[in-house]
Amino acid sequence: MSATEYERTPAIAEKGYETPLAHDLEAIWESKPGIRGFLSTVDHKEIGIRYLVTSFVFLVLGGIEALVMRLQLAGPNKSLLTPEQYNELFSMHGLTMIFLYALPVLSGFSNYLFPLVLGSRDMAFPRLNAFSYWVYVASGIFMYASLVLGFAPNDGWFSYVPYALKPYNPGPNMDFYALGMIFYGVSTTVGSANFVVTFLRMRAPGMSINRVPILTWGTVTVSFGNLFAVPAVSLAFLMMWADRQFNTHFFTPETGGQPLLWQHLFWMFAHPWVYVVVLPAMGLVSDALPIFCRRPIVGYTVVVLGTITTMVLGFGVWLHHMFATGLPFLALSFFSAASFVITIPSAVAVFAWIATIWTGRPVITTAFLFFAGFIAMFVIGGVSGVMTAAVPADRQLTDTYFVVAHLHYVLIGINLFAVMGALYVWFPKITGRLMSERLGRWNFWLVFVGFNLGFFPMHVTGLMGMPRRIYTYPDGLGWDTLNLITTMGAFVLAIGILLLLINLAISRRGGAPAGPNPWDGPTLEWATPSPPPPYNFPVIPLVASRHPLWEERLGETEAGHSEIHRGPVLADGKEALATTALDAQPDVILKMPEDSYAPFVVTLAMAVAFTGLLLANWWVAGIGGLAILIGSLVWLWPEAALAQKARRPA
Repeated sequence: MSATEYERTPAIAEKGYETPLAHDLEAIWESKPGIRGFLSTVDHKEIGIRYLVTSFVFLVLGGIEALVMRLQLAGPNKSLLTPEQYNELFSMHGLTMIFLYALPVLSGFSNYLFPLVLGSRDMAFPRLNAFSYWVYVASGIFMYASLVLGFAPNDGWFSYVPYALKPYNPGPNMDFYALGMIFYGVSTTVGSANFVVTFLRMRAPGMSINRVPILTWGTVTVSFGNLFAVPAVSLAFLMMWADRQFNTHFFTPETGGQPLLWQHLFWMFAHPWVYVVVLPAMGLVSDALPIFCRRPIVGYTVVVLGTITTMVLGFGVWLHHMFATGLPFLALSFFSAASFVITIPSAVAVFAWIATIWTGRPVITTAFLFFAGFIAMFVIGGVSGVMTAAVPADRQLTDTYFVVAHLHYVLIGINLFAVMGALYVWFPKITGRLMSERLGRWNFWLVFVGFNLGFFPMHVTGLMGMPRRIYTYPDGLGWDTLNLITTMGAFVLAIGILLLLINLAISRRGGAPAGPNPWDGPTLEWATPSPPPPYNFPVIPLVASRHPLWEERLGETEAGHSEIHRGPVLADGKEALATTALDAQPDVILKMPEDSYAPFVVTLAMAVAFTGLLLANWWVAGIGGLAILIGSLVWLWPEAALAQKARRPA
């Protein structure tokens, strides 16, 4: 829609187009200073940064746990850890990396970037966004309290029954995990709903569904998936906790329960979860790699369709985690075929990235190196995944270190390389400072060498028969040298991650000033200052192409120009524009909620309720539930502040 037509929209035209003074919008949108603002802010940028920082804290904790395990396995007959300590450590490592790091770090980028790349002032539900973060932190603390108290989960992140049930595991270890995952599921579910609505309704005028940056497609696709997958696993953990707490019989075979029911419910969630921590990372690469290749991504449409197809097919391959459980071979053949088919859309993305590099003019920066490393990790992880999709091969490889290698290449290699590259790209936007390229190249090579030195030999030890989940092994099996190399690689990788943290800390204060668009990027976030103001855009931008900042050089101006600095002001209080789902036509002006302590208070109440459930103290649980109800009423109580007017100069 042209600017002239836009001005004729009655609901918008009456707002006017004159740009208000920056301090007017600043006064409307900025959060309070100090601890008050820290606890009450709903600014998506602040929440995104918190997600990133918190997820990296958990990455460090999970990394320390991994290093201790690798010291135990560096040679035969080690006794650094007891079997129970090892069980607890690898369980905490798994749940930390998979749940407390891999998804939240991507949520951090999505929270920060979604409104900026979509041309909006904030997420659709700002308070729900803050609530999602606080619940994530509280659930992580809840689960890590088990480690501090000496009752950490001890049955792996997969928590297979019957070992996870009370007769075989009488301590509170698995109660911490079951309730903690239900707690965590609340954060994931509300966050996913927020991303879906923001994607559908908060795009800038003219940003039709075929002009949306690919990074948003990755996040919204997995958000749809989470809305189906997370309730399934939350139900499974609730059933397991009920079996442990009330002697129900969902999973106990002696009383008619089905242990395999747990595996079905868990992997119905956990295999789609693989794509939950991969597809947003692929989206980051698909949007950032073309910046350094100086051209748009090859095959935008097929990459988007491949993203959606991967998530859909991901719900139909969970059984390939159960090929060795004695299920009928006819059923296994269908899931084997689906596991082979799902590699096709992923391969499409790989060819698109390679074609973008081949036909572009690559600028070799640290970010580009990480994205190139990401493609290599993607291919290695994909190839080893194809091997486990074949039933005969998987029956030999299951529960060996080959699967551990594949899991780390997919969940950590793909995720970590994309995240590190994305940090080098968007750190200047977040802080206004460039990261050191010299430290960055050292960072890349240490991580690349350390990762492959640490995880590639696991393929070989797995093929040699080394089982996973063992805390020691005897001498003379041929695994000694390979395990020592793996341990050395783990420490090199740790040094590389430490160098990244040093680079972040140094660059935060002493990095070169970045300016608004240091990489000459094509999307809307690069049209804002670095860092962006609390209101993101002084006027809502008007979009007429997929690359609004590259229109002239790409010849995308035939249908009209994007007008980044000309649109509705929306300064009559805290306002945002909602548009239609497909064509992004202006629809309604939204009154956005003010900052509030309610999300933080409701999270504290939930923590009290879950603590009461853990201790089987129904009074404490009831008090927590009542506090949740009161906090929710305060949260949703109508506010007179929604009618607040922006101050105008005389």
